[in-house]
Amino acid sequence: MPNLDRRQFLNLSAALGATLVWGCASVQRSSSGWRERRDLYPQGVASGDPDHNSVLLWTRRPYADGRERAKLWVEVADDPAFTRVIATATAPVLAQADWTCRVLVADLPSAGEYWYRFVDEDGNGSRIGRTLTAPAPDDPRPARFAFVSCQSLPEGAMNAYRKMIFEDERAAPHERLGFVLHLGDFIYEVVQYPEQVGQGGKRYDRTITFPVKKFADGRAVANNRFMVPGSLDDYRALYHAYLSDPDLQDARARWPFVAMWDNHEFSWLAWQSIQVFPGEAAPIPAQSLKVAANQAWFEFQPMRVTPPGRQIDTFEAPHVVDTPVTTFDDTGLGLEPNNIAAIESLIAYRALRWGRHIDLIITDQRSFRGPDLSDRAELGPLFEGQPFSFFPETLSMQLDGGRDFADGHPPEKLVFGDRSIANYAATEPAQSMLGAKQKAWFLERLRSATATWKIWGTSLGTPDWRIDPQHMPTAMGEWTDGYAVLANGDWGGVYHERGQIFDVVRDAGITGFAIVAGDRHSFWAGLAAKALPPAKFEPVGVSFVGGSISSPGMAEANEYTQKKENNPLRPLFIAEPGDGKSQPTVNLLLHHGVRSALEYASSGDLARAHAARNPEMAPHLSFVDMGGHGYATVRVDATTMKTDFVCIPRPIARSPGVDGGPLRYRVRHEVPLWRAGEHPEMKQTVLEGDAGLSV
Repeated sequence: MPNLDRRQFLNLSAALGATLVWGCASVQRSSSGWRERRDLYPQGVASGDPDHNSVLLWTRRPYADGRERAKLWVEVADDPAFTRVIATATAPVLAQADWTCRVLVADLPSAGEYWYRFVDEDGNGSRIGRTLTAPAPDDPRPARFAFVSCQSLPEGAMNAYRKMIFEDERAAPHERLGFVLHLGDFIYEVVQYPEQVGQGGKRYDRTITFPVKKFADGRAVANNRFMVPGSLDDYRALYHAYLSDPDLQDARARWPFVAMWDNHEFSWLAWQSIQVFPGEAAPIPAQSLKVAANQAWFEFQPMRVTPPGRQIDTFEAPHVVDTPVTTFDDTGLGLEPNNIAAIESLIAYRALRWGRHIDLIITDQRSFRGPDLSDRAELGPLFEGQPFSFFPETLSMQLDGGRDFADGHPPEKLVFGDRSIANYAATEPAQSMLGAKQKAWFLERLRSATATWKIWGTSLGTPDWRIDPQHMPTAMGEWTDGYAVLANGDWGGVYHERGQIFDVVRDAGITGFAIVAGDRHSFWAGLAAKALPPAKFEPVGVSFVGGSISSPGMAEANEYTQKKENNPLRPLFIAEPGDGKSQPTVNLLLHHGVRSALEYASSGDLARAHAARNPEMAPHLSFVDMGGHGYATVRVDATTMKTDFVCIPRPIARSPGVDGGPLRYRVRHEVPLWRAGEHPEMKQTVLEGDAGLSV
């Protein structure tokens, strides 16, 4: 962020819906009379989106005595005992903003460590929070941050945050984290009530809990499997529950967060303002709920995002009407005015500079995404009766590319095995995740980035989901379609637009390009390339996906859904060699291929499984753990990027210890900075524990 004068800061604070506080005017001992009453601030405190001279602070102080507004006193100090208070101000809290408070503290020294707290008019105080400002843009010191995603509170514990805090508190000051990048699914809007949970109250290994109060306006979806919000108050109820979790609350009190939403902050299968649910034939126009979800996110996430109005302390929601969206531009953006208004009620894509070595560019994968051409009823005849849970890679590419496939020469037919249908995608534009406006902004930010490392923060992973079923023995099924993909709902299946981005990186000679992502509930590491063999393999950067904080992953699901009876494909996903303990052979399937997975399922010998690998299938991957929970840390300097995967056991219950419980493994992926025209390389080291079939 450039240096701003006081008038500009005042305008910025208004745009961010925040009260402005100036720092460093004088230094004095606290005189607020603060006495801690955490019960009166049930969602704790937080800070977010720091730059090198300012940071946003947040709390929630609800009242139940009928008033509509109150006033809080905020203090910022450069010591935890508040003997050196450097900024104070009053800030309003309003019933119409669900009693949340946002304060922009400005004119702070860069690379600073600060403590803050809120006090009400009776001296009742919040807990104390700690925050940091970014280093100056030319600061040459190494930088470090963590990235996380996917924290389903009813399904698991947030032990990963407890471990992160434990390790950071004991680290040397120069090795501590500067911020936590949250890449989405901060909340899950799909909840279950007791009567909707079968199987003894469990899902997989998890005993479902019910921390979210029943929605006042919710409705049942997916054949009554889940309840979803129906109003702003319902979305607020989710944040109330999630931010009452002690480990999440402690993490937000220790570090500034930098957050981007994914799908569950609004709606499970939605795109733009359009909801989709299993069992419901037609898409549902949900412009009013998109605005409500955006407002709740704004109220509970202290981020530098711009609401539609310019009021200091409230989100001014645009008036929208739920109207079918039927007309789209060439990137799939629905042109219906209420859809546009809902999407633009909050623009969350943005960039952050952290010293000399990090330009962080964060994109929104949900608000501008076009329709998924692989989710159409016309595909039914191709898939009906197929015994496979995967589908041809070529078919996935054809559907994604639409009329732009093969340089504008799409096939007339879509083929799967001995079946074919007319190519309905041949007249449709290629799929877009970002939309035209956001993509233009993103590519310009990439081209103009000057930091050593240009880090793309995306809620959705970019590595291909490729597998090689052409190497299956015939007893497992007749496969005639070459390579296949196991999934295609994220950037791994958006080949055309991903290729455009990677071409810009190559053609502009951009070095230090790295991607950090979430959503897959698994750890992935490797190289970023637009195509795989037999096409030209041309990596332009490195790509990482972090495991989930608590949400179940594919490996856990396979233990319950891949039945032993009448299931010849089961050894590709899970096996019990030797001692009979379940092992996620799906890791080997994605990383090394069918023969590798089957060898391990048969012999239990990992060296033999590696020897059976298909080197042409996934040269982009160096690590896959489809059952990984935890977080990742990134350390960058002028020459090297080190990304550590910190994996914990399945978080089915809260760890009783201060350390967050045991560690499964800690694996480091080290990348030297490369020159323009060179390809990046990655070295992998297991620092602690056993990574098992992930390597």
